Amino acid sequence: MTRTLGRLGPAELAGQVLMIGTSVNAPSGLGDTVRRYHLGGVFLHGRSTHTAGQLRSDIAELQKRAQLPLLVSLDQEGGNVQTLKGPDFPRIPTAEQLGAGPAAKLRSTTTDSARRLAAIGVTINLAPVADTVPASLGERNPPIGYWHRQYGSDPAKVAASIRTIVPASQDAGVLTVVKHFPGLGRVTANTDTSAKAVDNTATDKDPYLGPFVEGIKAGSGGVMISSARYPRLDPSAIAAFSAPIVTGLLRQRLGYQGLIMSDDLGAAVALGSVPAGQRAVRFVAAGGDLVLTIRPSDAAPMAAALIERAAGDPPFRARLTDAARHVLAAKDRAGLLSCAD
Repeated sequence: MTRTLGRLGPAELAGQVLMIGTSVNAPSGLGDTVRRYHLGGVFLHGRSTHTAGQLRSDIAELQKRAQLPLLVSLDQEGGNVQTLKGPDFPRIPTAEQLGAGPAAKLRSTTTDSARRLAAIGVTINLAPVADTVPASLGERNPPIGYWHRQYGSDPAKVAASIRTIVPASQDAGVLTVVKHFPGLGRVTANTDTSAKAVDNTATDKDPYLGPFVEGIKAGSGGVMISSARYPRLDPSAIAAFSAPIVTGLLRQRLGYQGLIMSDDLGAAVALGSVPAGQRAVRFVAAGGDLVLTIRPSDAAPMAAALIERAAGDPPFRARLTDAARHVLAAKDRAGLLSCAD
């Protein structure tokens, strides 16, 4: 891995920290972008009823276009958020349903799903949701509660579910991404559709951090940062652009050493006032490693902005290199890099 990192020039470093969206039913359409911008990962979005064989073939074709093997991700949470719904991918209950049941059922469901994903070449599932939604808020929490994506309304209960899910998935060959740090369970707006998602309660001693702490202790391959605001943690920036939250809280205080990725920095309304390229720069500068955008058109401006900033700012170049190192470490953990790398 160290040898591979040392071989990467500015364009390759920038590309490795980008995960770009493409249709799950036609991923090959991203092939030229993968090659041109040296992408580190792809995100398969939408809904698919394709068979495992079709999907495996499509993912393998896309991998052929990559200079270094791609991290391949999707959202296979269950309930309303399940990308693959074809004959080889049984419907998964909602997190709320699974969280209310026995741990053995949660473990077996997670293991079965992860094995099916691993078999087609998916390396990362953007799950589990570690957000706790208070019972008093419930479906009035648009991003999580409305869709029953939470494992419960008690952070201790959610933490127990996360503690079960992370090893079940990763032992079956698919890295987890615990999300959406430091928590979306108390907001009353959705960052995908609004710039008004704010949690005025969260602090660095928040009990709602408990499920994320358990995910970290369980060795989750990734943690996803939300795009909401947390004024008591950082009054000046959304979480994705906040060094106090990404570096100070997650890296330093909680000691997380794995891959830090963003929520979608492309189509999200919460980021509408920031140019695409600067979204990538700000996330990496805050301490993030892997920039997720659902929009293929973001690859060019994001790569260009990262390269330009690194060329004129040695500390940022070092941070970009460190971000790429975390991406390569995740690839190594996912079995994508050979021993020679």
